Amino acid sequence: MPTPDPTPTSSVPTSGPASRASQVYLDHAATHPTLPQAATAMLDQLQRGGNPSAINATGRSARRVLEESRDTVARALNVDSVEVIFTSGGTEADNLAVKGLYGRRHQENPARTRVLVSAVEHPAVMESAQFLADRHGAQLEIVPVDAQGRVSLTVLRDMIARAPDQVALVAVMWANNEIGTVQPVAELAAVCQEYEVPLHVDAVQAFGALPVDASLPGIATLAVTGHKIGAPVGTGALYVGRTVKLDTTLHGGGQQRSLRSGTLDAAGAAAFAAAVDTVCDDLAGESERIATLRDDLIRGIRAAVPEAVLRGPEDFEHTGTRLPNNVHFTFPGAEGDSLLFLLDAAGIATSTGSACSAGVPRPSSVLLALGLDEDTARGAQRFTLGHGSTHDDVAALLAVLPEVYGRAKAAGMAGRVSSLG
Repeated sequence: MPTPDPTPTSSVPTSGPASRASQVYLDHAATHPTLPQAATAMLDQLQRGGNPSAINATGRSARRVLEESRDTVARALNVDSVEVIFTSGGTEADNLAVKGLYGRRHQENPARTRVLVSAVEHPAVMESAQFLADRHGAQLEIVPVDAQGRVSLTVLRDMIARAPDQVALVAVMWANNEIGTVQPVAELAAVCQEYEVPLHVDAVQAFGALPVDASLPGIATLAVTGHKIGAPVGTGALYVGRTVKLDTTLHGGGQQRSLRSGTLDAAGAAAFAAAVDTVCDDLAGESERIATLRDDLIRGIRAAVPEAVLRGPEDFEHTGTRLPNNVHFTFPGAEGDSLLFLLDAAGIATSTGSACSAGVPRPSSVLLALGLDEDTARGAQRFTLGHGSTHDDVAALLAVLPEVYGRAKAAGMAGRVSSLG
């Protein structure tokens, strides 16, 4: 797909004393710069206004925009429009699905207390499941992954088969947000369908990067978000199959099948749909272009820093086992935050891909689930490409990476650095 704007979106203006007008942006997995098509669609609807639930002309116009946007998202997910529930993003969608599935399934049969969640899930899923265990008597069971972060069909089948009548739901993400591993979703969904157990899929990172088919047999719910593909933050959707029943915590006007009451955001929906249209216009071609950049970056990092270790599958053959935009390495002896700050000072935005609280580095739970020790996991750095990424971005990172790694390694674990001289 052609770059949506004459100005590369990898050059993202920032703010504050350390801002750089032309920073190389390699953190698209965190959020993608807003596409001009999405910004225009949102502004147009904001200026038109109207409550989609109102029956006057302005309200009917807003409703038309909303439903046309729902149709766009539904086509991209290969589902019916009525099955698309607009949300404020992936976190809300994951919460609605996990808590809603458990609540309804447990109500129908109190013996259904088992919640099977893969070890590499996003906190929106993992913490929702933990909430159910802490407050509602759920039995949280972690589905292990292999060294590449994949869930085994055999392992999942065996776990369900222990007591299938007691399983409330299974949750496995389509693709991992940190290491980029793509799960065998169709096969996992088939296992769940065999045992008549609902599967929730977090497809936040996969949507817009890979073909995502929410209609696969066995998938009950599936979450996506807008800001990962170039829509504004605050937009997203949850696929809920026609026959799937959820409990809801949002009560009010009964909008969206009474699963998410509240005045609907027509402007946000329009922006989300515009981003979907843009990124799906040539999804296969653009994914191939980005995957080629990804491969060049992987090879370049290995040449520049031979000690660095790629996490997740290589997928140089482009078989779809890794997200096309994701590159994730661990750098022995270096603190991930030190690498991040030094790269940021050099004008390159990246991510550690793990949580940091009160300035204390913490190892990624995803990397620990792969079997890494804490020191190794703390040396993580994630580089994620987007629709405006170019070979120049790759070259800019590789040009500074050896020096950055040397300085970060010299600082040691939990080292503090302020700038790249």
